[in-house]
Amino acid sequence: MTHADNRPWLPHVTVAAVVAQNDQFLLIEESTARGLRLNQPAGHWEPGETLIEAVIRETLEESAWHFEPDSLVGIYRHSPPTSDVTYLRFAFTGKLLSHVPEQALDVGIIRTLWQSIDTLRAHPEQHRGPMVLRCAEDYLAGQRHPLSLIYEFE
Repeated sequence: MTHADNRPWLPHVTVAAVVAQNDQFLLIEESTARGLRLNQPAGHWEPGETLIEAVIRETLEESAWHFEPDSLVGIYRHSPPTSDVTYLRFAFTGKLLSHVPEQALDVGIIRTLWQSIDTLRAHPEQHRGPMVLRCAEDYLAGQRHPLSLIYEFE
């Protein structure tokens, strides 16, 4: 498949950490072209790393939390109508191990915060995209898949 200008279609593969504690979800507030938006700690999968390594790295870079994934919540595709980009998100859940408050957050990340599902549901216009709420809803529904579902050949 190619774009209208004959560029190959290459989806953007991303990872996200869906973490809840005390009925609150860990989120980051980030600066985007559409203004400040909320997202789970998430980012692009980089060359040379596994998907697990990517979500551990992104969570630390964006939230200053060490994260240990234990299951896959789901795999999500999103093609924003105003863009020719397609995102393929692998959303993981697990536990936070330790916080590194002195660590600088990634460029564009304003802060971390915790929000309830009710607050997330009430303000979807603040989300980076529709995957934010859907991942949280799937987490609450108990959707979990073993990490062994992902097999990566060297």
